[in-house]
Amino acid sequence: MLAQQRILSRGHARAIHRTSIKVTPRQSCRAHAILMDQECYQITAAPDLIPNGPWTKVEGGVCAAKGFKATGVHAGLRASGKKADLALVVADAPATAAGTFTQNVMCAAPVLYCKDVLSRTNTIRAVMTNAGQANAATGTQGYEDAVATAKALAEALGTSTDDILLQSTGVIGRRMKMENFIPSIPEVVQTLGATTADAHRAAVAITTTDLVSKEAALQVTLGGKTVHVGGMCKGSGMIHPNMATMLGVVTCDAAVAPDVWTGIIKRASVASFNSITVDGDTSTNDCVIGLASGAAGNPLVTDPASPEAQLLESAVTALMQGLAKSIAWDGEGATCLLEIEVTGAKSDADARVIARSVAGSSLAKSAIFGHDPNWGRIAAAAGYSGIIFDQSDLGVQLGPMKLMEAGQPLPFDKATANKYLKDTCAVHGTVQIFVTVGKGPGKGMAWGCDLSYDYVKINAEYTT
Repeated sequence: MLAQQRILSRGHARAIHRTSIKVTPRQSCRAHAILMDQECYQITAAPDLIPNGPWTKVEGGVCAAKGFKATGVHAGLRASGKKADLALVVADAPATAAGTFTQNVMCAAPVLYCKDVLSRTNTIRAVMTNAGQANAATGTQGYEDAVATAKALAEALGTSTDDILLQSTGVIGRRMKMENFIPSIPEVVQTLGATTADAHRAAVAITTTDLVSKEAALQVTLGGKTVHVGGMCKGSGMIHPNMATMLGVVTCDAAVAPDVWTGIIKRASVASFNSITVDGDTSTNDCVIGLASGAAGNPLVTDPASPEAQLLESAVTALMQGLAKSIAWDGEGATCLLEIEVTGAKSDADARVIARSVAGSSLAKSAIFGHDPNWGRIAAAAGYSGIIFDQSDLGVQLGPMKLMEAGQPLPFDKATANKYLKDTCAVHGTVQIFVTVGKGPGKGMAWGCDLSYDYVKINAEYTT
């Protein structure tokens, strides 16, 4: 049984801060290949983790942006159960596209397929995502399966295969269930819609070991027009990306030049998905696709240094940070989100490297799970990050408590620090860690989660 069938309990009561979206089924019985019963979408939504800024948070996920439709259905691709497992996001007209992909040499067939398509075009009509099989390490047949699914979708939409991008997630080394997949594609196209519920169906369908669905949307005013940015992602384990993480789709209705949009997606990925870690494992399938429809009607954004481009990039980054943090929050077996902020580095890039080193330390993560304020593990992780700094400049703070300053350990109340960790983990809150490494201008953040007993149990039973 796939690990998405694991029960919610992780040894404690997890606090969920958002209610589930009510999804009214479009059809109540199985029509040949797909299923859309209420049971297919029974998963809670992740908490809102988008940072505040000059934007307004709205509902709608990938359908918040004008010019997009979405859906998610059960096509029998998972090992068992009725949870939705096939998602589709479609643009009404060719949308400007950009993507970031895993650096894992064993990249999956859909990653290779997407790279090939985007090497020839910068506009896309649809992104199709399946859960159940990763279609990674599946050889020549795996790539042929990807091509076959893209061809089936192109025929159903009446478009070209160069208008299609693919994403897959699930068990590595297993072929797609083509006998279920191909017949489902024409039917899933017929269920597309532009409502919040349609977006939620898609967000549920891409999950695997996730305990919550991950979607968000916001709006800003750009060139006198209201512009929407929406997105969904999945991920809970095998999270330590070198580009983005796991799977994500971002939609936007701004009119933006392809080169500007590509730069925005790449830089936003670095500051969001590329700044989280759960377990130190980089997936074979990491992929984030950004689509911009231009349907908002704003003047075309062509200068990346313009105020309009900067505002759009800040909004896209905020959305992607909120989604990325929801992955770390939902880390397999996790009881808290870790937020590491590093200041005083020579550059922002150096600061992010140090922050990510601390977020990824198994010893630090284990100490947090045990509510042990063993800050020496934080200092050590900063020290082996590969970024050189003077240890006499190091400072460490846990929540409101300073533990080290200017390279000198400080006296602190261990019981108070223990209580801070225990209370935060009890409500699945955010443990804040602040690290300073000097007086440089560089600052950066990374997010992770604690490392619990359940992480081993979940992954020990992943395919059994």
